[in-house]
Amino acid sequence: MPAAWISPGDLPQQPSTGPGTSRGLLVDAAGCLAAAALGALFLTPDLRDSSSPLSTTQFVVDISCGALACISLWWRRRWPLGVALACAALGMVSTSATPAGLLALSSLAVYRPLRPVLLVAVLWIPCVLVFAAYSPTTGPIAVFLLVTPLVVAAIGWGMFLRARRQLLQTLRERATRAENDQRLHEERARTAERTRIAREMHDVLAHRISLLALHAGGLEVRPDLPAEKVRETAELMRMTARQALEELRGVIGVLREEAGQDPAPPAAPQPTLSDIRRLVEETRLAGARIDLQMVVDPANAVPSALGRDAYRIVQEALTNIGKHASGSTAWVQVTGGPEKGLHVIVRNRRPLRPTAGPTLPGSGAGLLGLQERVALAGGTLVHGPDASGDFIVDAELQWQR
Repeated sequence: MPAAWISPGDLPQQPSTGPGTSRGLLVDAAGCLAAAALGALFLTPDLRDSSSPLSTTQFVVDISCGALACISLWWRRRWPLGVALACAALGMVSTSATPAGLLALSSLAVYRPLRPVLLVAVLWIPCVLVFAAYSPTTGPIAVFLLVTPLVVAAIGWGMFLRARRQLLQTLRERATRAENDQRLHEERARTAERTRIAREMHDVLAHRISLLALHAGGLEVRPDLPAEKVRETAELMRMTARQALEELRGVIGVLREEAGQDPAPPAAPQPTLSDIRRLVEETRLAGARIDLQMVVDPANAVPSALGRDAYRIVQEALTNIGKHASGSTAWVQVTGGPEKGLHVIVRNRRPLRPTAGPTLPGSGAGLLGLQERVALAGGTLVHGPDASGDFIVDAELQWQR
């Protein structure tokens, strides 16, 4: 088949009926046998015509060309244009080749666009006229009136099958695309949920564990502390550990909400803006020197989400100070209002000498999590050393939440 007739609009063969499948072989064999049987029916009236019968040579030629046309149908899927042209040419000298030619024309309408189909249909006119001049059993008008409706019907049936297959293919593609989109949406939802749980676990545990490490470090470097001070520090460590377990229990409770399991424990209450004072006081008990200035008007009207974000910012900043700048002085400033938004600044001096003993591990994910949290809230976050050498965490949060 010439490459010029292969276009993007050609209908691809379906895997279930392709020439290499068992179903495709059965369909092709059935088509060849049906064309042979119909060819015999087309040839029977010519054999019974006593006034102008076919000669022996014409009969042999008719049977031979009809057989060739039926056999060529085996390749009608792979080369539909070539098979249709061959059957039309064989039909010029064979009545029995007419059904095979009609089936080939119908297959051409299924697997190729309209232009080659119309070309073969137009070529049927001279072929029919040549057959009328060659055969003594019919005339041009009679054969034209008989064959033309059959040609139109074959083309119409083929185009109907083509449209139906294209529709089914489009529906399959849409269903596959919808499944892929749904799978992608579920994967994104799972990733977002894992990220949220990881962020909450980091926010909840990092500060508590750092406080435990600071208390334990104090006992390690001061073994000569009075028994009362040691007992007080141990009590603080016990309370901090208990709070960490309770908060961890609240965070991972959502992971147990599955059928057949016990009901998940109630989630821990979310922190608010007023909890910043308690957070600073707990950090002071671990030995940190922190100055707090909180001027928010009106303080009782701060949206819960805004207060929670401010608390997490201060919590992460104090946790990092305990890890990397233990013993330095820190300043926490929270100011703002409905018209100005909420401004959170945490500043600490760099220690003059490295912290004695092993430092607490850090992955750097805390500040990245803060940036994501503030960005989702529509605010801005800046962190790093300033011109004086102090390390600052500066966040601007919008009030409307």
